[in-house]
Amino acid sequence: MAIPGAASEIPGHPPRVTAAMVADRAGVSVATVSLVASGKTGGRVSAGTVARVRGAIADLNYVVNRVASSLATGSSNFVILVAPDISNPFFARVITGVRESLGSSYQLLLSVTDSGQMPREENVRELLAFRPAGLLIDAPSPQLMRYLGADVPIVLLDAPGTQNFAPAVNLDVVHGAEALAVHLAERGHRHVGYLDSVTAAPTFELRRTAFLAKAESRGMTRPGSPRARSTIDVGSAAEEFRKVWPAWDRAGVTAVVCATDTHAYGVLQAAQSLGVRVPEDLAVAGFDDLPYSAMSQPSLTSVELPARKLGRAAAALLTALIQGRDSTSASPLLPSRLTIRESTGDST
Repeated sequence: MAIPGAASEIPGHPPRVTAAMVADRAGVSVATVSLVASGKTGGRVSAGTVARVRGAIADLNYVVNRVASSLATGSSNFVILVAPDISNPFFARVITGVRESLGSSYQLLLSVTDSGQMPREENVRELLAFRPAGLLIDAPSPQLMRYLGADVPIVLLDAPGTQNFAPAVNLDVVHGAEALAVHLAERGHRHVGYLDSVTAAPTFELRRTAFLAKAESRGMTRPGSPRARSTIDVGSAAEEFRKVWPAWDRAGVTAVVCATDTHAYGVLQAAQSLGVRVPEDLAVAGFDDLPYSAMSQPSLTSVELPARKLGRAAAALLTALIQGRDSTSASPLLPSRLTIRESTGDST
């Protein structure tokens, strides 16, 4: 039987339940239903009325149209995380941290791009049509940051050099990159290769430049060509390493540093297929210190970047901005740490 007042019905589908129908069932106004559904009843709606409305919502299986609500009120409880290369396991830990910090106060939506591609101005403009409460943008490109002028709170993650664009939570990549260079120099390496990411994000540029600058200061050199870069994918990284290894081998390369652990897994895989022993013939290291890095064969030396803490700190900062609470003007900088394992010769 159709519920009286249903807005529209599709044959074979139940009618859409509206706030007006819930209000009629509970004997209250539509405004009261809206307050109860949004959890904003404090001091305005009695406990008995709240219970009655919630009962009607359950009876009718009412689902709030969040997009319509945001268009009507000018805001929503959506927080949108914009991230490139969502296939990178690093982002799973970032997302976990964001969700832990947001709790039940906000709904988290993800906006992702194709592998290796950065969000464009039009992508962000489309997201703003949803009237989000705030945006979290991970590893934005310089081009994207020039267009950030939205009238919603924005917090950037892992975006070095962004102080003039928006509040940010960054990682102290330099410390870990330099520690890795020192470690390899102390192990006697003099020629190193670097497998970079194709993603045009400042964080990857900083990882590369910080490591190479410190490596050069410790007497290490990098082959002038070929340069290696791939998407953050094990198969793509393995293929790229197979292409450049003959030239690197002739140049005397004995260590390869990768922009991410995912790249490093590809190098480990390719090295095994080529008969290159790790670490006897080649040391391999990465950035991120993903959980699998402690269990790979051999286990992977990596610069630990605290992804979960990054997500938590960024979401906490965004929540403070959304709610108009005082937040520190300085961009938080989370420490990195070098974890040495078997892939660079650790015997423990």
